[in-house]
Amino acid sequence: MATAARSQSSLEEYSARRTTGSETPARERVASLDIVRGVVMILMAIDHVRVYSGLPAGGPTPGIFFTRWITHFVAPAFVFLAGTSAYLHGTKLRDTRALSRFLLTRGLWLVLLELTVIRVAWTFNFDFAHYMLAGVIWMIGWCMVIMAGLVHLPLIVNAVGGVAIIALHNITDFFPAAMSALGQGSAGWLWKILYLGGGFQVGRNGPPLLVLFVIVPWIGVMMAGYAFGAVMRMPAERRRAICFRLGVVATIAFVALRAVDRYGDPRHWHNPLAFLGTTKYPASLAFLLMTLGPMLIGLAFAERGWGRGRIAGVLATFGRVPFFYYLIHIPTIHAAACVVSLIREGVVDPWLFTNHPLAPGRLPPGYMWSLPLLYLVFAIVVALLYFPCRWFARIKATRKSPWLSYL
Repeated sequence: MATAARSQSSLEEYSARRTTGSETPARERVASLDIVRGVVMILMAIDHVRVYSGLPAGGPTPGIFFTRWITHFVAPAFVFLAGTSAYLHGTKLRDTRALSRFLLTRGLWLVLLELTVIRVAWTFNFDFAHYMLAGVIWMIGWCMVIMAGLVHLPLIVNAVGGVAIIALHNITDFFPAAMSALGQGSAGWLWKILYLGGGFQVGRNGPPLLVLFVIVPWIGVMMAGYAFGAVMRMPAERRRAICFRLGVVATIAFVALRAVDRYGDPRHWHNPLAFLGTTKYPASLAFLLMTLGPMLIGLAFAERGWGRGRIAGVLATFGRVPFFYYLIHIPTIHAAACVVSLIREGVVDPWLFTNHPLAPGRLPPGYMWSLPLLYLVFAIVVALLYFPCRWFARIKATRKSPWLSYL
């Protein structure tokens, strides 16, 4: 409680005075943020290679379980740090209305790309009439649209409101019948977008839309990340200490919550792997504590010695262009899967051109990869992606076009 009180006091203090000599200058990049973003970008590629490998998510062996589990850190860090980046971008603009316009337009742009370019990258087909996916970029886009209004509120309101959404949304687990009824009602499509997830038909004759990432609780994560931006404007030693303490508190809270096993996740555990097998869709309180806690601890370490050296430089390169990386990594992985299929089978399996990645479908006999092959393809893909990411990072650093901020 003392740590939380000190953090709240710090938010208020740095929200009130954003330009003092002891703060990080508004236009100076915080290298630790780029490094942590770079780590999660690389981890994300593991899971997306797994999608095309045909290996199931989360089992049945410990190796497959942890291959999936380690990637759980990606979405929470991605969304939280998107909020932090929005705050830091606002300090550069020095105009809340300009920040609001940027979030609105960029959010709508992300939603459009999710439903068009990214959808084609996942499937390599144009069968829009039978398959549309509302994935993580869709969710981030709509959260940015909502944040366009929330940035006009005091920073402390975003901090408290974001934490409250994260902490309290699992109350719905006690009312499963009521939540199911909402999903079946006339406004069921809206509830599925906001919280329930699942599929529905767009309009009377429109395509089916599968909602994988819902708005709640992710909007709470982005709100909390936005408020956290004030911490990243503090002197390095102070923000490092706050990151570490908040991370430790969140991690301990996760262990305690799962040990009690009464609230915070609809999945109950009966063995050590199930203890870590928290719910991602929609993201439970336990899932978010399990991932955001270590992420904040990692951020504190990135502020120290881990933030220097050649490896840190490579990670920061990926972290400086996260959305550009996202846009090119899916078609690269998909193309790599086609190459693997050609080598193994002599032809490119037609399964790779269907609406399979996150929709139900039967895996072709003998298609499934081994774990070593999955990690070999992953390593090759990340190595290849480094070069275009380095090129684009240099362009962003040397050119001042506002359009570059949309990538």
